Amino acid sequence: MKKLFFCMIAIALIACGKQSTKTGNESKKELAMLVGTYTNGTSKGIYTFHFNQETGIAQPLDSITVPNPSYLTPSADGKLVYAVSEMSDSTAALNAFTFDRQTGSLHLLNRQLTKGADPCYVSTNGKEVLTANYSGGSMSVFGLNKDGSLLPADTLFSGNTGGPDPVRQAQAHVHCTLFSPDGKYIFATDFSADRILRFIVSPNTIAPHPLPEAIKVDADFGPRHLTFSPNGKHAYVIGELSGKITIFKYNDGNLSAIQTVIADTLQARGSADIHLSPDGRYLYASNRLKGDGIAIFKVNEENGTLTKVSYQATGIHTRNFNITPNGKYLLAACRDSNVIQVFKRDQNTGLLIDTGKNIKLDKPVCIRFIP
Repeated sequence: MKKLFFCMIAIALIACGKQSTKTGNESKKELAMLVGTYTNGTSKGIYTFHFNQETGIAQPLDSITVPNPSYLTPSADGKLVYAVSEMSDSTAALNAFTFDRQTGSLHLLNRQLTKGADPCYVSTNGKEVLTANYSGGSMSVFGLNKDGSLLPADTLFSGNTGGPDPVRQAQAHVHCTLFSPDGKYIFATDFSADRILRFIVSPNTIAPHPLPEAIKVDADFGPRHLTFSPNGKHAYVIGELSGKITIFKYNDGNLSAIQTVIADTLQARGSADIHLSPDGRYLYASNRLKGDGIAIFKVNEENGTLTKVSYQATGIHTRNFNITPNGKYLLAACRDSNVIQVFKRDQNTGLLIDTGKNIKLDKPVCIRFIP
């Protein structure tokens, strides 16, 4: 009987071990997904899902009411979320939330004014949070309390004008603010001046300093979003007005242009978002206003240059898109089609296949994943 008893315990322990392993595998498949929306229709704010990055199926979880959370970003550990309220007046703000990955619930910690209208981008290094304020033409810098809540905006850096478009570049616009891969610099796209601003991050204060240096791009470029390669050796910036992508070699804060390619062949002046696949082998860029879709480029792994391989049509006004951490799916937020399209990626060719597993949501404009 004792032998049988110990045998049963052993079997039970083995079974528990198998169950634990299965749970771990399932956890890797299931991502937390957060979606920001514009709330001038039926959307209430931020919506959360579980997204299975093996099957491409999304499961709705929860939502929270917040005005115009058009861009958001999680903390490195996924326990905090920072989301803008893109308002065109003095109520423009940045919101800090705690996030429960399992339930998808968000809890507001606090809100601070950006002091610049229409914040449209947010990023964090865990010590500070930055917003790009489009109509305000500025970058706001927020310090953080120990619990991740926001201190009032400490510093406001202004962009400039000087681009040739008499309408789109008539006033200063800042569209993207992010930290460099090495954490030593901040880059901001100065849309109306056709340049990228570089700030040095100070180790002793929340404000970057000194006054920024500027890296020029072509006139009438309208730099919008900037992204770095996974190895940190190259940076890619998309021009909303030109429909072009400029590739830079990156080295300790220095950006040296090495190539410019066309993403929007229709010259619609509405290029929007840009992302690299997790393995860095392919780059994707979204275009709006005419021929809405995503341009696909193969990346030269030695020098970072691009070769166009295809173009994938999407729903209307693909303002933002994102790629799952395993590289299997690309999700496109089609604002004016009121849908998130789920595309399967061929990781060898970079091409996209529409799965038809659309996520219906009013005015989706930002997608973020938390593993």
